[in-house]
Order: sequence, then C-alpha cells, then structure tokens
Amino acid sequence: MEASVPLYRCEDLRVFEAQAMTHDAIDAYALMGRAAAASFASLKRHWPTARRLCVLCGPGNNGGDGFVLARLARMAGTWVEVVTVGDEPQVEPARRAYAHWRESGGCEHRFQIGEALPQADVIVDALLGIGMSRAPSGALAALIDAINAASAPVLALDVPSGLAADSGHALGVAVQAARTVSFIAHKRGLFTGLGRVLAGEVELATLDVPIETRHSRAPSALRWRAGKLRELLPPRARDAHKGRHGRVLAIGGDQGYGGAIRLCAEAALRTGAGLVSVATRAEHVAPLLTARPEAMSQSVEDAGALRALAEPADVLALGPGLGRSEWSRQMFDTAIESQVPAVIDADGLNLLADAARPLNASVLTPHPGEAARLLCCDVASIEADRFAAAQALVQRFDAVVVLKGVGTIVAAPDETPVVIGAGNPGMASG
Repeated sequence: MEASVPLYRCEDLRVFEAQAMTHDAIDAYALMGRAAAASFASLKRHWPTARRLCVLCGPGNNGGDGFVLARLARMAGTWVEVVTVGDEPQVEPARRAYAHWRESGGCEHRFQIGEALPQADVIVDALLGIGMSRAPSGALAALIDAINAASAPVLALDVPSGLAADSGHALGVAVQAARTVSFIAHKRGLFTGLGRVLAGEVELATLDVPIETRHSRAPSALRWRAGKLRELLPPRARDAHKGRHGRVLAIGGDQGYGGAIRLCAEAALRTGAGLVSVATRAEHVAPLLTARPEAMSQSVEDAGALRALAEPADVLALGPGLGRSEWSRQMFDTAIESQVPAVIDADGLNLLADAARPLNASVLTPHPGEAARLLCCDVASIEADRFAAAQALVQRFDAVVVLKGVGTIVAAPDETPVVIGAGNPGMASG
C-alpha cells in the first residue's frame, strides 16, 4: 500500500481521459467498458451473495457506465432492474451503451417522484459522476432521497452523485455510498470533508490507463497514510541526548483550563521532544509536576518571565487552555514578539483572529470554527471548499496550516497540499 497517493481535480481527469483516447489509442467505449467491468468485479468481491441489483442510470456517461454494468451483471445471471431519471442518453459513448443494453434484452423504468426503489441486495449509483455542476433538483433529488432511504448498500461509480469531486462538498442532497470505485485516478474531494463520509470505502480502478498518462499532470493534493508520517521521523542516533532533540515551551492554562496545557506538554514528551517547559498559571504547577514531573512547569504572570523562558526555546506550543483574559493576551503578544517558531492552536488562534499580525515560521492548527474566525466568514464557507480555505489561510498568514476535521488538510506556502488519511471519530472528545 502506497504511503503517498496523488489526488487530482476533475479537470485533470478529463485531460487524462482525453490523452488515453488520443495518445494511448483507447476507444471511449472501451474505456467505459473497463470502468463497468472493474465496478462489477468490485461489487462481486464485496457482496458475493448479491443476487438482485438496482442500477440507477443518469443521462450522461456515468449513466453509460451503469448500462454496461447492468448488461454484464445480467449476462452473469444476476437479476437487474435499471432505473433512469431524465432523458435517454444523447452523448457518446453513453448512447452506445444504452443501445447495447436494449439490444441485449434489457429494459428500464423511469423514476417518478414519490416512488420507492425496487428491492435489491445492492444499489449501483451511476447518476452523475464528476459531471455535476449544480445541486440536484426535481426527480433527481427525489431519486437520491430514495436511494438514501433504501436499506441496501450503495456502490457509487467514480463519485457519489451530488458530491462535488473537487471540494468534497455536497451542493444539495447527495448519495451515501458504502463503497466508491474511482476511475483512472483519485479525486481529491473523496478524501476530505463530507466526501470522506459519503464515499464510504474508496478503491481505485486505473482502467489500464498507462501510469505515464495518469501522472502527466502534477497532483492537486497528496494523501498521506501513517507510513508516510513515520518516514518523516528519522531514527535517533545511538549517542542521542535530550539537548539534541528540541526544546519546547508550552504556553497556556489560564485559570480553570489547566487540563489542556497538561495534555499539550504530555504530547510533546510522547512525540520525542528533548526538553519540555510549561508556562502557566500558578494553580496548575503542582498538578502538572505530579502528572508529568519531567516537564519543567513554571508559574508565569508577566511578560518578562515569559521572555526569559522563550529565549532558549526552539519552538512554542501556544494556545491550549490559554483563555482570552488580559493575562492570556499578554502571554500571546509576548510569545509572538519573541519570533520563536510557534505551533498555534485553540485560544491562540482566537487571539490571532482578534488582532491579526505577521508571524514567524508558524504552524496554525484550526478546526473549521477557528478557521472561519481567522478568515472572517462562516463555518459553512470553510466546509464548502476545505482546500480553498486552507490555501486562503496560508496566503493570509504566510504559515503552515493544518485544517482539522475528517480528512485533515495540511497546506504550506509553495507546497502541494496534503490530506491526512488517519484519525477516527473516537478522537472527537474533550
């Protein structure tokens, strides 16, 4: 399994498809046949006992994939019912796929608003693919609602219908798939935000398009798995000592918020920081020393005391439990003025939003709510395009940005964004 996976925009996929047909001499209908065959093979692998399929076909080429899959399934002895929405396919090669479906003895039923879908073991979503440009409406929206109301699992072809494949955002109703077969190359919107939820498990079917074609454009993003993160941590030398592995100063823990700074200090120690100091309120020093005696916890009440602690530090962890009091602002201002590289989180981000200023070699780690405050917009605008939001933060603060959430995005000046393929809902605590 690759530790780093390239992700692309829809415009890139259209280029790859065109190159496959021109440079690699792959006929468009042959490419459609490969997509359908790969999808049917996936269906049989993951639902081997399925005997009844409901294949939902739109009027475009994604629907053409569905018609070919339906014909293959019918030839294999599977009971298939095809449900359509809108007009018969008018574009090639979807029109050819539809004609072959009819010539093979297949027929279809046009969906009417208010209907339920026929009983099936698996539903195949071949309605829209990457061709969506606006929110589904009318019969199409009603059909997507019917899909989501059905009890059968859904296999989406290329992209769950209703999902914007570039952003991972749904403009309106969207199909909830159990599994998505992504054609030729991965679409970046399948791995962040709502896309990560709607796509279910994602697998890639390259359709035998040569790798030179699939990688002929630079990826729009990269997806890193845990193995890639481990590669970035070099092994320690045999003669290592704590003075050679970084000095961290964690700043935070206003009155009533001592837990956050304790967790921050512990995380720094667990991830290998050589020396960890904590600047916090006096009331938190004793509990910190009891819990983590190796962290050098000190009561800091004024700017001068913090400056003295910041001077030898290699990096600051600024914000956990920092609060928004006068003490908090004094600590924040002093930390930023020190010019020591900083990882800024939690209330550090809120204070930055209150008074934006130039930063030196900083990493910002906002969740969508904090990102919205930093960009003076609402959370919906952040979630509508998490890639664009991360890049906007990079441009505004000239910093590395870790936009948290499902499919965390790491963006940096002049670097390809990275989507982190790790984390789980159990982390949503505290």
